[in-house]
Amino acid sequence: MLFRQLFDPETSTYTYLVADPETREAVLVDSVLEQVERDRQLLNELGLTLKYCLETHIHADHITGTAQLREATGCAGVVPENAQAACADRFIRDGEVLQVGSVTIQAIATPGHTDSHMAYLVNGTHLLTGDALFIRGCGRTDFQSGNAGQLYDSVTQRLFTLPDSTLVYPGHDYRGHTVSTIGEEKRWNPRFVGRDRDNFIQFMGSLNLPNPQKIMEAVPANERCGRVPATV
Repeated sequence: MLFRQLFDPETSTYTYLVADPETREAVLVDSVLEQVERDRQLLNELGLTLKYCLETHIHADHITGTAQLREATGCAGVVPENAQAACADRFIRDGEVLQVGSVTIQAIATPGHTDSHMAYLVNGTHLLTGDALFIRGCGRTDFQSGNAGQLYDSVTQRLFTLPDSTLVYPGHDYRGHTVSTIGEEKRWNPRFVGRDRDNFIQFMGSLNLPNPQKIMEAVPANERCGRVPATV
């Protein structure tokens, strides 16, 4: 398996490139509009054919590059089922496997940050957690139909039940961390260690975080797979 972690410094977003080195088929997970040329150049340099642009959820902090990448490469845009994105070519369900050559990408429903969030387990070893689980943190739950109780259940019942050796690759990191493991997060993640469900809900409700700077443009654009209306 070919695996690359790519970073957008403006929004601290990680995009993941996953490919089968034999068939040269590839998928980009959580692409960023401003990084489309970077991603296209890398695909070209590695001799890869982009088969899918895959989203963990409808993002509020950046605009996806799916629309531009789909136009340029003919790839299919894939979003979690129940996401408000009629533009998608395909909706992926909990437990469904996306096949990229011999690489398997299994969807794991992890609602809570948003009501239609998926994590993706790649080849049984690499877990792309999106905004459900960060390294020593987790995504917020105070907008886009977020639900702190749901997020607690998603992380503790769906993700923390995976093998401790499972590699954790988050959708964002704001402190320079790149990878963790399920075992590490179960032991050291302060959002979950020592907290029961009620305490977690209370804690998440007290954060009082400012809205993402791009939320007013990002959410509507991402519901159109990243197609931004033309301005006069």
